Amino acid sequence: MTCRPALALVAVLVASPALAAEPPAGHASTALHCPRLLDPAAGKLLGESTVVVRDGRVQAVHAGAPAPGEGQRVELAGQTCLPGLIDTHTHLTSETSPTGYTDQFRWNTADYAIRSTVYAKRTLLAGFTTVRNLGDNANESIALRNAIDAGIVPGPRIFTAGMPIGSTGGHADPTDGYRQDLAGNPGPKDGIINSPADAWKAVRQHYKDGVDLIKIMPSGGVLDESASADNPQMTLEEIKAVVAAAHDYGFTVAAHAHGAEAIRRAVLGGVDSIEHGTFMDDADMKLMKEHGTWYVPTIIAGKYVEQMAAKPGYYPPQVARKAKEVGPIIQATAGRAYRAGVKIAFGTDAAVYPHGQNAKEFEYMVQAGMPPMYAIQAATTHAAALLRKSGELGQIQPGRHADVIAVPGNLLEDITTLQRVSFVMKDGTIYKQDGKPL
Repeated sequence: MTCRPALALVAVLVASPALAAEPPAGHASTALHCPRLLDPAAGKLLGESTVVVRDGRVQAVHAGAPAPGEGQRVELAGQTCLPGLIDTHTHLTSETSPTGYTDQFRWNTADYAIRSTVYAKRTLLAGFTTVRNLGDNANESIALRNAIDAGIVPGPRIFTAGMPIGSTGGHADPTDGYRQDLAGNPGPKDGIINSPADAWKAVRQHYKDGVDLIKIMPSGGVLDESASADNPQMTLEEIKAVVAAAHDYGFTVAAHAHGAEAIRRAVLGGVDSIEHGTFMDDADMKLMKEHGTWYVPTIIAGKYVEQMAAKPGYYPPQVARKAKEVGPIIQATAGRAYRAGVKIAFGTDAAVYPHGQNAKEFEYMVQAGMPPMYAIQAATTHAAALLRKSGELGQIQPGRHADVIAVPGNLLEDITTLQRVSFVMKDGTIYKQDGKPL
């Protein structure tokens, strides 16, 4: 199935010459005047600072106000500047809905692709200039990434896994819950594997499709229609094969894993990150520290599904049961992992909740016991390290992408200010200023 017709339609419906503010003619550079500048690498909140941007990159950063001739001056009075945020767990091509379980039988790939442009723009305007997209249905997130990179639609910089890889009947199986005559028998081309040989074929197919990383599903999940959220669903040998193939192609591997045994297998198998980690135990945490495995908690997703499960009919009964079980646990697990010294990167599982509310995760992280600066580092320097892009993203320093956002007031005193982003610049282009989209 191809997404090209969908992209053509997206270009017609969404593209706009007034989408964002480029520096006016005669101003090759832009000078952002920030009353405060947060430096996550140093873990410090600096005073009055100027960020000079040229050709989509940070050219200079210095204390004080802009000097004459440094470029078009942008005043950010009363605001705190910081690097563009990174959400390492999103699904930009779908969104939670009480009709979601039936929409899949009515909507075409083009429907998901067009809606994804709305979700992408909403995410960017919320201050998230980069995301990892960890799963879609038909590689439509690859098309979205390409459209954003080409300037057809606005959105964050996307690193996408395309379709997730899992086992027959598992959390990645696209026909889970279908009646028998519709279910068919998905295979490696669809991301469904049942042996190490299948694993190699699936990774190679993903490479051919143009993904940026690999996502696997070694445990059950909450929102599929199966009975278990945490049972292991991939063997250690299958996981090792995926990781070996992925690393051959230069990919990192993210592992959706709720259950302790699935987490153990994923870490021993060599994955780069554990997503969710709901039932992670002390032994898992010790193993993750030994292997240097990242943890992406997605607390907001757990909170949201618990809330929605209380609404009759929002989820099928078996999904509601799992949501009520998993939802209350994720935040406490994240706090324990932080205290144990596990490396944490920011991620939210956007789509499980409405897109654009990503920054609510910061509030939940702080409630779990993480200092505000650490929570911000998780979405900047830590996330950049997980993406293997520390030299490009996560800091406002010369040579890096000019991804700069601002929030009113002092975010270290009130972490919820990150839910009220007032300025967004990505690659030197301004998309939001004074709280208003441009």
